[in-house]
Amino acid sequence: MKVAVLGAHGKIAMLLHPILKSNGHEVTGIIRNPDHAKDVEKAGARPVVCDVEREDDISEAVGKADAVVFAAGAGPGSGAERKWTVDRDGALKLLEAAQKNGIKRYVMISAMKVEEPRGNEVFRVYQKAKAEADKALRESGLDFTIIRPGRLTDNLPTGRIALSENLDSGEIPRADVASVVAEVLETPESAGYQWDLISGDTPVETAISRAVS
Repeated sequence: MKVAVLGAHGKIAMLLHPILKSNGHEVTGIIRNPDHAKDVEKAGARPVVCDVEREDDISEAVGKADAVVFAAGAGPGSGAERKWTVDRDGALKLLEAAQKNGIKRYVMISAMKVEEPRGNEVFRVYQKAKAEADKALRESGLDFTIIRPGRLTDNLPTGRIALSENLDSGEIPRADVASVVAEVLETPESAGYQWDLISGDTPVETAISRAVS
């Protein structure tokens, strides 16, 4: 499978690339900063430089693929404006590129409870941006899966998760999120689902298998 990952130098994406490569997939990693190309290549993806905030049409960077993954984010230190231009508009541009290039499969890394405003003003903008992107994807006609992790950590992966349409708050290592995204791409039956995701007791493959059965 050919997979194009937007936000390819992000923490989850950098953990995802080697998993996809070991599963036999060909990965295109779309990055904004050319200085990140070597890191992305070392992780197992072919780097393509494209500034999603500047380009209106990113279809050429996405290229011919069987699936796309949205793993981009403006980051915790960014202001409200970049929540719109990256977290919402970046996801929408990837959606449009997928439609233009005839790519049906779209996996979105979102966040839990984005329809329930909380926190400071910037965080509320982030939630609204994510919620609008998720809604657009659900209504796009693409074969979407939306993964909504709880609070992300850099802890070692456990390989065990809780996955459901509606969970209470919790946290999860980024490495386990990457494993879930990789497993979703191996599971066509996961199309059409939106799941909350936190650490739990069930192995990743089993949790996804149960969720789609």
